[in-house]
This record gives sequence, structure tokens and C-alpha cells, in this order.
Amino acid sequence: MSMRQLFLQHVAQTSDFPLMIEVEKAQGVYMYGAQGERYLDLISGIGVSNVGHRHPRVLKAIHEQLDKYMHLMVYGEFVQAPQALLAQAITATLPKRLDNVYFLNSGTEAVEGALKLAKRYTGRSELISCRNAYHGSTQGALSVNGSESFKNAFRPLLPGVRHIRYNHLPDLEDITTRTAAVIIETVQGEAGVRVAKGNYLQHLRQRCTEVGALLILDEIQCGFGRTGTFWAFEQFGIEPDILLCAKGMGGGMPIGAFIAPQEIMGAFKTDPILGHCSTFGGHPVSCAASLATLQTIQEENLLEGVSQKAKLFKELLAHPRIKEIRNCGLMMAAEFESFEVLKAVIDRAILNGVLTDWFLFCDNSMRIAPPLVITDEEIREACAVILRSIDEATADLA
Repeated sequence: MSMRQLFLQHVAQTSDFPLMIEVEKAQGVYMYGAQGERYLDLISGIGVSNVGHRHPRVLKAIHEQLDKYMHLMVYGEFVQAPQALLAQAITATLPKRLDNVYFLNSGTEAVEGALKLAKRYTGRSELISCRNAYHGSTQGALSVNGSESFKNAFRPLLPGVRHIRYNHLPDLEDITTRTAAVIIETVQGEAGVRVAKGNYLQHLRQRCTEVGALLILDEIQCGFGRTGTFWAFEQFGIEPDILLCAKGMGGGMPIGAFIAPQEIMGAFKTDPILGHCSTFGGHPVSCAASLATLQTIQEENLLEGVSQKAKLFKELLAHPRIKEIRNCGLMMAAEFESFEVLKAVIDRAILNGVLTDWFLFCDNSMRIAPPLVITDEEIREACAVILRSIDEATADLA
């Protein structure tokens, strides 16, 4: 049987129309197929490969850690250098108050841990999130997702969850002394890259402080340099009580984390002890890869080029079929008139050697989130293919 047949027969499917691209190798911004096809990756594995595929520094860190040890003991019991050094490096990028890191395996696990922590620390049960928010697929994370169509088939979910409108100041009055936490994406991802307007996030921070609710910022997609600052919240003059990260932090390895002050994180120590547990959280190989990723972003000055690269994308992607381009750094959405048109363009772009995608809750917008290491020449190549693909796809639709 071919690999495609094995994939379809034995690997659990999540849709009836997987992309079915068979990748044999990946390097930098490119992926290579079994028959020599080359794809320029404009989505970074959905925000994962911020330093590109198989960055040499990440590979070196992985190999060095493999020669020392892999899994030893469940999370939080043994002193493991990759965890300690990574936690130190992450907290050095943050306000002094955010000094305690809990490592996990993924973004959705970070969400689950943060929701538990907020309820345990505050003694409250109500959770508030935004409409069209995406926070993951496990039951707690799904409960605070903002799309009813994604949740209805899996109810009952967590009780006591309310939703407010992102960027809508009057809804902040719904945050009260019953609220344990507000969880919000600093930049909404699956809603199609929606950026906070005016002083919205400052008012949200103030309201949470007033009523004693914790503010959880989900930077699983927008953290680790994606928006041009190491953390997106740096651009809005606020600080969270709990911060979430994953995706781009691992250099291609699975890892996630939630970060909070020691005072808050300490709620997991007693009544009961081991209030949150993870067997593979903080895996030493993933932590080593993450530290190398963080150092690469800082030492290769990848943040400095993000704004200019985003500007170049916006200048080059001028086409009557593109209605709007929204962005926060290299987290971008190009809006088309309909899903039908966009899907035809995406399919044609893949055939022409550029991989892009749409958003779960905004299916008429093209996702553009390339590795931060993408060059101007590669941006021009990608944009030329997209423009050609628009013309070819819309001619086919005519």
C-alpha cells in the first residue's frame, strides 16, 4: 500500500477533504514532496515554525539533549536543566511579576491548566471568553471557544461560561465579582486576525482588576515573535495575570506553557497537592528545542524584520479580488468575497507551489503567517504565485 493509502486507512481523519500533501523533507520556508515538489510554506504549520523548518540551532539543541536524557519523571519532581533554563529565559522576556512557568505539551493543555488555576485561586467558577475565540479542542478549552457550531455536537460542556464581543466596550460590564477569569486572545486568530482597537485591552485589564477577576491572555498563536514583538501584549500597554504560549515556542517540537506569578501558581500545591499534573509536560527535548528557538529569535534579531516583511506582503498583494488585508506583524489575513473564491485560490496556489489556508471562523480570508525567517525574495515569490493563482482560479470560476 502507498503512504497515502496507509494514511487514509489507519490515521484518524478530521475531515473528508484532507490536503493529502505528502512531505518528504522540510527546510527553512520550504517543504518538499515525495516526487520532488516544492511548497513555500506561508502558514508555518499554523503558527508553529516561527524560525523555519529544521533550524540548525534547534536541531543542534535536540541532538545534544538526546545524548543526555529524554523522559525521566512526571512533571515537577526532578530538577531538569532544559526546563529550568527555558523557564528562566522565558521569564526574562516578561514583566517581573510573571515569574513562574508550568510546561505542558500543547496550547490546549495550557488553556486547561490556566482555567483550573483561575478557578482554584479565585474560588469562583464563572469564565468569560469572546465570541469567535479559539482556545483549543479539549472539553474545557472547547467550552470557552466562541463558535457555537464547533461546540453543539459535544455538549454538555463546562457550565458557567459566558461570551462577550471582542472590541465591544459595553460588554465589559458582564465581568463581575462572580468571574474567575476572562480568557482572551491578545490578537484573535481564527476569527481572521482581529486586532484590539483603541484602548479596548486597557479597559479590559482595568475591569478585571476592579472586580478581582484574573486576565488570561492567550498568545498561543500570536506569541514568540509572530506580531513583531516577543509578546503581542507588549504593544498594548497591559500585563496579564496568566499568559499562555505554545505553537511557535517549540521550533517544531510539541510544547506549551502557562505563566503566572508564584503567588497564583502556588494554588496548585495544596488542597489538593499536585493540583495539576502532566506526565510528558516539559519534556527535556522539547524544552531544549524551545530554548534554542527563543535564543534564535533574539540573537538573529528576527523581530526587527517582521514589520517590514508584513508591509512588503501588503504592498505586493494588490488585487481587485482581495478586499482587505488585516495584520498584526506577520499574523495576516487577506479577505476575499467568499469561501468559494478563496478555496479555489488556495487550491490553485498549492498546485503552483505555495501553501496557504483559511481561518476556522472566517472562511473567506486567507491565512498568511510565514516563518519569521522568510526573505524579501521569498515574499516576492509567494506573492507572485498568489496573484497568478487568483487570476487562474477566478478564470476557472467564471
